[in-house]
Amino acid sequence: RHAATRERLYIPFELPETAPKARLEAGNLELTWADGHISRFDAGWLRQRRPGQESGDHVPARRPWAEGFQPTRVAHSDFVDGAAGEREWLTALLRDGLVLLEDGPLADEEVSRLAERIGPLRATNFGARFDVRSKPNPNNAAYTAIGLPLHTDLPNWRQPPDIQLLYCLENDAEGGESTFTDGFAAAEALRERSPEAFRLLSETPIDFRFQDDEHDIAWRAPIITLDHNDQLLEIRFNNWIRDSLHLPLEQADAWYRAYREFWDLVHDPRQRLEFSLLPGQMIAFDNRRVLHGRNAFNPNSGRRHLQGTYLDLDLLESRLRVLARSA
Repeated sequence: RHAATRERLYIPFELPETAPKARLEAGNLELTWADGHISRFDAGWLRQRRPGQESGDHVPARRPWAEGFQPTRVAHSDFVDGAAGEREWLTALLRDGLVLLEDGPLADEEVSRLAERIGPLRATNFGARFDVRSKPNPNNAAYTAIGLPLHTDLPNWRQPPDIQLLYCLENDAEGGESTFTDGFAAAEALRERSPEAFRLLSETPIDFRFQDDEHDIAWRAPIITLDHNDQLLEIRFNNWIRDSLHLPLEQADAWYRAYREFWDLVHDPRQRLEFSLLPGQMIAFDNRRVLHGRNAFNPNSGRRHLQGTYLDLDLLESRLRVLARSA
């Protein structure tokens, strides 16, 4: 490997097929190849990589919400002043899909400054950083005062944003409480309760589409996406921009029945969090797992202003691994 970049230099298929000479040196493995090159392997390093072992990682496994779940709360000062607070925030977000940062400054662009500690902002057709407040001529329901049912953002993209950050600068209006639920927990409940409905929602691609004066972004994907081990990978759930259902009639009826079952599980009040974000608080959540929404608010009763941005999941996992080196 390159001494500075740690990237692999040798192409194994170009090496001689002659087996290297092996010997133990101070408990570690030493291999001498046909061209005279010597490779040394630490015994602990080899044990971590023995056949059949999963690669060691510091990224926590996802944990479904249990009834009564409450998000981890991390002080803004702990997040910005030391690695321990940042590790706690990252761990909770990756494990639970939701974490709350508290007691931050009421400063414009603070959400961007916090996000950039992790990595570059993920830009969309709404920009790299966006303002969530009621405004005239909106191109998205979030920019109105109406209630927003639980949803995931931008399922009409081939690769929807992974992590969303929402930082509260003002919230004096009546109503507007934020709502959240664990889409993975709802999907697992559907899998157990109604396997056929789960199969339909995980195997049937449907159309999502967003259109305004400048954009027309569309993609086709299932509501539920699984990985190669049939584990949950992604939820795409947004009734606002779900397009016409292009299925034969007999398939459409079955799909709508399955969708209704999942809808009821997603909106089960026993599994839903609801609270008002306070100025100086930032909620962060996994947009491809956790569904979010808000209650309607009265814009004439006060001001409500949140600033938001997105991050890639890879950057959060990367940051946690880097912080683990000095733990």
